[in-house]
Amino acid sequence: MKKRVLEGIEVETGSGNVFADLGLPDAEKLKIKSGLVIEITRAVRKLGLTQEEAGRRMGVPQPKVSALLRGDFANLSERKLMECLNRLGYDIEIKVKPAAEPVGHLTIAIG
Repeated sequence: MKKRVLEGIEVETGSGNVFADLGLPDAEKLKIKSGLVIEITRAVRKLGLTQEEAGRRMGVPQPKVSALLRGDFANLSERKLMECLNRLGYDIEIKVKPAAEPVGHLTIAIG
């Protein structure tokens, strides 16, 4: 992160991954999962589903849907979140390409 002073206030520019900026382990994984959760939330709202209806479509109990829509996704894997999006009518494409650096990164592109 880059630090600078702006109008007498020290400002840090984030890395683009709030989880990494907070020093959390598995920051890239958390960023991917949060992106999937955001899309699930948008899909549920767009489809006008209740939590119960969303749970039936996604194969998840309503209490987990409630937790998910509140941002609690620790108990769900990336694979399960992708399956939920599929069941809500979304395609998921995984793209693999050579990395520019010695170690590659996980990213999510919504579109």
